[in-house]
Amino acid sequence: MMTQIETTVHYDNGFGDEEDYMIQEDEWDRDMLLDPAWEKQQRKTFTAWCNSHLRKAETQIENIEDDFRNGLKLMLLLEVISGERLPKPDRGKMRFHKIANVNKALDFITSKGVKLVSIGAEEIVDGNVKMTLGMIWTIILRFAIQDISVEETSAKEGLLLWCQRKTAPYRNVNVQNFHVSWKDGLAFCALIHRHRPDLIDYAKLNKDDPMGNLNLAFEIAEKHLDIPKMLDAEDIINTPKPDERAIMTYVSCFYHAFAGAEQAETAANRICKVLGVNQENEKLMEEYERLASELLEWIRRTTPWLENRAAEKTMVEMQRKLEDFRDYRRMHKPPKVQEKCQLEISFNTLQTKLRISNRPAFMPSEGKMVSDISSAWQGLEGAEKGYEEWLLTEIRRLERLDHLAEKFCQKATTHETWASELILSQKDYETATLTEVRALLRKHESFESDLAAHQDRVEQIAAIAQELNELDYHGVAAVNQRCQSICDLWDQLGTLTQKRREALERTEKLLETIDQLFLEFAKRSAPFNNWMEGAMEDLQDMFIVHTIDEVHSLISAHEQFKATLPEADGERQAILGIHNEVQKISQSYGIKANLINLYSTITTEQLLAKWDKVKKLVPQREGSLHEELARQHTNERLRQQFAAQANLIGPWIQTRMEEIGRCSLEVGGTLEDQMTQLKQFEHVILTYKPNIDKLEGDHQHIQESLVFDNKHTNYTMEHIRVGWELLLTTIARTINEIETQILTRDAKGISQEQMHEFRSSFNHFDRKKHGAMDTDDFRACLISMGYDLGEVEFARIMMLVDPSATGMVSFQSFIDFMTRETADMDTAEQVVASFRILAADKPYILVEDLRRELPPDQAEYCILRMPHYSGPGKSAGALDYTAFSTALYGESDL
Repeated sequence: MMTQIETTVHYDNGFGDEEDYMIQEDEWDRDMLLDPAWEKQQRKTFTAWCNSHLRKAETQIENIEDDFRNGLKLMLLLEVISGERLPKPDRGKMRFHKIANVNKALDFITSKGVKLVSIGAEEIVDGNVKMTLGMIWTIILRFAIQDISVEETSAKEGLLLWCQRKTAPYRNVNVQNFHVSWKDGLAFCALIHRHRPDLIDYAKLNKDDPMGNLNLAFEIAEKHLDIPKMLDAEDIINTPKPDERAIMTYVSCFYHAFAGAEQAETAANRICKVLGVNQENEKLMEEYERLASELLEWIRRTTPWLENRAAEKTMVEMQRKLEDFRDYRRMHKPPKVQEKCQLEISFNTLQTKLRISNRPAFMPSEGKMVSDISSAWQGLEGAEKGYEEWLLTEIRRLERLDHLAEKFCQKATTHETWASELILSQKDYETATLTEVRALLRKHESFESDLAAHQDRVEQIAAIAQELNELDYHGVAAVNQRCQSICDLWDQLGTLTQKRREALERTEKLLETIDQLFLEFAKRSAPFNNWMEGAMEDLQDMFIVHTIDEVHSLISAHEQFKATLPEADGERQAILGIHNEVQKISQSYGIKANLINLYSTITTEQLLAKWDKVKKLVPQREGSLHEELARQHTNERLRQQFAAQANLIGPWIQTRMEEIGRCSLEVGGTLEDQMTQLKQFEHVILTYKPNIDKLEGDHQHIQESLVFDNKHTNYTMEHIRVGWELLLTTIARTINEIETQILTRDAKGISQEQMHEFRSSFNHFDRKKHGAMDTDDFRACLISMGYDLGEVEFARIMMLVDPSATGMVSFQSFIDFMTRETADMDTAEQVVASFRILAADKPYILVEDLRRELPPDQAEYCILRMPHYSGPGKSAGALDYTAFSTALYGESDL
């Protein structure tokens, strides 16, 4: 096997970057001042290495710096290790003949891609030992080490990785370099035992006996592996840092001697790769199940809360509910929207990885499909829809109820106070004089006039009570009781008034004297007094408005009331004139009697006091109205501020949605260009988030100010929230689609031109621009690409691209179909063949085979899941690798 490797004619630079390799050589060759111990080790190792090849030509060298001086054996060595013929050597013994031969050898080395630095033919001919050793080391690197390749590393790194992989399971062995890691001899013994366990009993080796370990490894290698002894155990032990080149040369002989085991290592690598993919997919499945369970549990807990429409009794409790809902929409729901989107992306990525690795599709446990989560989410949003509007409606209702209840209490108190001052049951007319009786009769007539005016107030109180009943006011029982008491009192007043009038009319027939002047005073003062009481009540009446126009309406009514004050003042002066006339007559005619107006309870002092109060209430009312006007202007500014932001953000979101849609349909650039553009869009969107938060803050201020409508914009906060959430979901899903396309393209070897062709064909036949082709469009697309379709064949293709029978073909399904038959992927048969190599062609494999050939974690993975072999020729502990391999690809019931 070693001879076959060494006689390969065609040179393939395994480094991938020739410049890096040559730079490394330059660094080694410039170090011309060798340590004497290293020089001794190199001289012996290189001499033995050269003789291991020269013996094939039935010759050898004794002194490495002298025997290569004429160039003849140097050219012979190159012919043996390369398998090629060099130019005919010069047979003369002159110096120039020797230089010519050495130059031919050096030219041949250079022709193999090796850059010789500071090594000339003259130094070799002159017997320069350091130059000669450097030249031999260059030959060893090129023909014995450079072509070593393990996984994705080569040359020195590849050889080191090979040693690490082979010695990993052995105790007390840790290969990190080609000097001190080999001093105790265990690494050499481990290499031999790994490939020929029959030659060494590794368990009996002692780390504290390096001399014995080294000599044992050297003797066995020379006797059984045909590897000459190139090192001395004493030199390695007594040197603090053994020569790296000497040990690399000797270890490379082990690599070539054991090259026959490379096939088994390749098979083990394939199995490791397949098992690694399977383990990763299982972790993704478990993570999906966990996230799906948590999201569904949150939806299950949240939905009943949103469905609860039980109204609270007070404004404070309802406003607390509104604040809870705001916290839900701004803090609790957005992370769950992201979790739902990420769950869908993880599911799609997992399915793509399973499809690319030729694994069966992932079926989540019952109730945890993406469709189940979407259905539960729709139920959540259905419960959420209208919840905020219901809360605001209830707050408006409770606000009106509180206002009506306060208004009811004010009017009821005023009426009860007025009624408590009346005295209708006394019989003062029985001892009164005629004048007094007439005064009592006129006084009663004045009272009846006042009573008629109070009828409207009683009806207003009853109407307010009725409205509180209809609006389900929480204190309606107390309201009804008080309203009934007022109505009963009103009925009693009516009865008493009627009885008193009848008594006075009977007395009037007996009493005829009346004081006309007092009567006129009474008749004019009563309505004026009633007007002032009504004015005071109106000026103190509470009001509730929501717009500037409503405030202006109240201000206009107030101005109209102010315009009537001069006329009222004239009436006031006329009534006072009647009183002054009585005083004038009394003084003019010397009337000494105590003149008391028996027809009226209203005095001039009362009229003056009430008039002064009316004049004070007018500016107070005017101030209240202007304060309300200022508040409404503030609310209007809040509306305009919110509308200005919403009218910018709404179109901005729509524009970003359109940009994402156009980017996902572009054909001209690469998928990486589309991914870059989408990442830029995502960055712009995430940077825009503070504008949404600011709008949320403006919206909260509006609601706290009890502003419920906005004529300046058609956008509500809910519109903006839904649009923003849809934008975040769309950009995330579009990026995931492009990532999936890149993953599919790279895994299946699709060129960029093919991707462009697939996208152009798909876009052309996606006539409705829904991002998917229907059945007729897909058939037309296949025909345009040269497919000869019968009904049976087309039905088979549709089962591949549309297994759920939705009638639509997505772009990802279209790409999977176009690349399905040409993709290069692992199959169950390949994995079975790899296991068969590790099992030495036996139909079963043993536990010790798995642990020897595979890394520990993947070996245990196989042992745990691989069933026992029950076929013919089985032995104890035999495992069925065929059933295990088919189960990985969903081809069995394991």
